[in-house]
Amino acid sequence: MPTLEYEGRKIRVDEEGYLENPDDWDETVACAMAEMEGASSECPLREEQIEILKFIREYYKKFSSVPVVRAVCTHVDQPRACEYIQFPDPVTTCKIAGIPKLTTGYELM
Repeated sequence: MPTLEYEGRKIRVDEEGYLENPDDWDETVACAMAEMEGASSECPLREEQIEILKFIREYYKKFSSVPVVRAVCTHVDQPRACEYIQFPDPVTTCKIAGIPKLTTGYELM
């Protein structure tokens, strides 16, 4: 099983870099994941980025789904399309937020 090592911590991730245990997530883990994904080179992450990640996590915990990008920005009181500004790829943003890999529910044949 692969691990993400950052500041002396070892966090288990799957082959694609998603957290094995979403409860391992914290701001430090998010920063390590953002660096690993090439989404940020600065740690700690900016407060605007952390607000987005926390909102996505809370939404996922409540609805077992991810919010629409525009809803994220509205709920964290940031400019429209803020998620794209802070994290250019929504799928990567969800990974950095520590939620499980998104699937469509359809198998490709």
